[in-house]
Amino acid sequence: MDLFDKCKGFTRADETKAAGLYPYFHAIEESEGPVVTIGGRKVIMAGSNNYLGLTAHPAVKEAAKKAIDKYGTGCSGSRYLTGTLDLHVELEARLAKFLGKEDCLLYSTGFQTAQGIVPTLIEPGEFVVTDKDNHACIVAGNLIAAGMSSYAGKGTEVIVRYKHNDMKHLETVISRLPKEAGKLIVTDGVFSTSGQIVDLPAMVEVARANNARILVDDAHATGVIGKGGRGTASHYGLEKQTDLTMGTFSKTFASLGGYVVGERSVINYLKHHAPALIFSASPTPASVAAALAALDILEKEPQRIDKLMYNARKMRTGLRAMGYRVNDHDSAVVPVIIGDTEKVLVMWRHLFDAGVFVNAFIRPGVPPGLEMLRTSYMATHEDEHLDKILGVFSLVGKKLGVIS
Repeated sequence: MDLFDKCKGFTRADETKAAGLYPYFHAIEESEGPVVTIGGRKVIMAGSNNYLGLTAHPAVKEAAKKAIDKYGTGCSGSRYLTGTLDLHVELEARLAKFLGKEDCLLYSTGFQTAQGIVPTLIEPGEFVVTDKDNHACIVAGNLIAAGMSSYAGKGTEVIVRYKHNDMKHLETVISRLPKEAGKLIVTDGVFSTSGQIVDLPAMVEVARANNARILVDDAHATGVIGKGGRGTASHYGLEKQTDLTMGTFSKTFASLGGYVVGERSVINYLKHHAPALIFSASPTPASVAAALAALDILEKEPQRIDKLMYNARKMRTGLRAMGYRVNDHDSAVVPVIIGDTEKVLVMWRHLFDAGVFVNAFIRPGVPPGLEMLRTSYMATHEDEHLDKILGVFSLVGKKLGVIS
């Protein structure tokens, strides 16, 4: 067998394209916030993670332009050596204060952040305890930790998974581990596919009873839930009990990059030991400046969060009233569960042709029976946009026999 045989045998994407049902890699030619141009025509964007609608905000764009004028287009080095700007230091201080923690560390991407935390903290003899539905960035970080343990000759039994958001099962699996061993429980705050919010209060109880620390990924929670958009720990009033929170700049903060906040000693350890930080070029000046400007707006205009949640709740209620299977999770992610891959792809095409862009989630990205059209909303969606989306979902769903 040649290494590339599997690549030549992969025909699913081409077959889907030939059928006109391919929902991925569609180039956006222009973005005006809730409306984008794809293929020369305008469609309502109902699949973006631009939760507060700040990627097109004049202040955010201007901040990025000014940063390029002052610093150039890149840092040409890692944070560890020549890649630290005063902008990085400023954003770290601002985020730590905003999220009520002692310190903060930036990473070059949100996906990279988990790889800069989990493998750095987990040594042989310690364990990462992880929700089975955690984001792929956490899975990657876990696998690196296991690989490093194996490389050290200590085996790979460092990853322990528990059933999705099931705190009783978490308690069962973690209680089997040595009490004295270090443990890191890792979870999404708001799960990106379902929009479900983690049961953090129960998790805190389990962690404290079993010598474990908690890392929450708030990629889809910051700017969405919690006081002033401060995320999952704030949502539950458990800021002090949540040891580490990581997040991304590619959603609410309208940019690119990632961060983690926590105790100063832990952040300092990560800063001096994380290969993902030390061997990666630092976030670009424009990216950091844009995130700083977005944070300014988030702090000054908390009403944007109210508008975002109004929009998501309106859509959740409206879609459910039509007969669609929609969950009750109170976040900006509103998945419409269809339960069949072919129906998802056909429905996606009809929605797109009618002027609405959503995300198609099919196997293996979701389990069998949970194939869905994942919708998500922005503070900048107006009622006219939402009503159009609802109207199109009603027409298409009835046409295809998905609803009656």
